[in-house]
Amino acid sequence: MSTEHNLLIYKDIRPISGWTLLLFVAALLIVGALAAWFLRSHPHGLIGILALFYAGGLLAVVLAVLPMGRDAPPALALRKAGWRYAVFGALGTLVLSVTVSWIGPEPEGMKQVMELAQDRGKLLPSLFAFAVLAPVVEELIFRGLLYGWIESRWGSKVALVVSSLAFAAAHFELAHILLVLPLGFLFGWLRRRTNSLMPSMVSHIVNNGFAVLSAAFLSG
Repeated sequence: MSTEHNLLIYKDIRPISGWTLLLFVAALLIVGALAAWFLRSHPHGLIGILALFYAGGLLAVVLAVLPMGRDAPPALALRKAGWRYAVFGALGTLVLSVTVSWIGPEPEGMKQVMELAQDRGKLLPSLFAFAVLAPVVEELIFRGLLYGWIESRWGSKVALVVSSLAFAAAHFELAHILLVLPLGFLFGWLRRRTNSLMPSMVSHIVNNGFAVLSAAFLSG
């Protein structure tokens, strides 16, 4: 879909502004500080920590776009898209994930997550934290807020590249960055092609869900 048809540039739809991004960062810092204080008082396992981290990210996104009112969902590209792109994206993520996993080393952080998933008693919490909450929050941040802000200023191609690189860099560990970078570009392409966050979000959920279920039922 061409930039001319992008609803973000219509005059009746406000794009993601720089102030919205700053508000997101401020909200994230405040929520993160409160979460850190809570964790010191109430120790949790890795699943609880990550779930709280992503819940804080979701809250920060909501607080950042709250002043936009009804303009927030379309600005974040929360709109319908053709199911074919969601199916294509889901299959593409699985192919990329399996291929990259064979080629490169397994990141240490991912090993810890997979070990948790192998504990059947923690399977449902693991699925919720890693296969639902994490993908939704990451898509809202990188291909919602960040992509929307960049696209309204420098176009969708720049938004695709920068948001994909930022998404990969946010995983910190070098092996993990290399692992998710191809996925980031696929998710970004889906976002640009459909002008919707739905296909990339569905694909991201499928990818993470497949990883957790594979660890639970196919490992060892």
